[in-house]
Formats: sequence, structure tokens, C-alpha cells
Amino acid sequence: MKNLFFKGHGLGNDYIAVTPANLTFKLTPRTIRALCDRNWGIGSDGILALVPSKKADFGLRIYNPDGSEAEKSGNGLRIFGCYLYHTKVTKKKQFTVETKGGLVEIQLEVNTKGEVTGATVQMGKASFQPITLPCTLRVP
Repeated sequence: MKNLFFKGHGLGNDYIAVTPANLTFKLTPRTIRALCDRNWGIGSDGILALVPSKKADFGLRIYNPDGSEAEKSGNGLRIFGCYLYHTKVTKKKQFTVETKGGLVEIQLEVNTKGEVTGATVQMGKASFQPITLPCTLRVP
């Protein structure tokens, strides 16, 4: 039986990594909320789902604990890289990943025992332009 999920931690964030094709259920906002619930589920800051990509070596969908989708997460991407190597999806130590926020490059550090000891992510430039930063305000 294949492992249904992999849970990783990175600098205070924890994510559940999955390959949706291996699951016996669909990833919906409801199931994502249930999985991420720290009292009744596995508990995490989100779900990392391996998906196909035509632009990169791998595709990734990042889901927040409320079921919404995120564009990028540095810690999530490092955990995702470890997941791909640990579960033998890849033996590459450097590869590209397509996210909703664009392409990123992940480089893994692997020791002589074949264990991932570190991961570096090239996420591109940060944008501080107001038009690219979504904001919702509620006025009382």
C-alpha cells in the first residue's frame, strides 16, 4: 500500500503533501479543511498536491487550510521538494516546479545515505507594487 500522505515541517510551517491520483477521495475545500483541522484531522498549514505540468518537471497546487488556493509558499515548496525525493517520484536533486504563482527551481542537498538534508528554492523577485497585492477592507 502506498503512503497516502507525507507531512513535513519547515521553519514553523507544516504541510501535508499528497499525490491526488493515489487518494481514495477528491481534494475539495471541504476535505482540505478536514485534513488541515488540528483537532479532528491530520493538522497542517495547508496541502501540497502534485499535479501534471507542461511547463516544468512537476506541477504543484498549494491549498490553504480554509480550502482556498495559494500562489506560492517558500516553506511549502521546500517540503514539496523533499516529498518528491523521499517518495521516489524523482531522483533529481535539482528540478523545476510550476505553481499558480509561476515557475520556481528547487535544489536539494542529499547526504551519502540518500537523505535530504536541505532544500533551496529560487522563487523569483518579490513584488511590492500595490496593484499586485490583493487587499480586502471592511469598513464599519
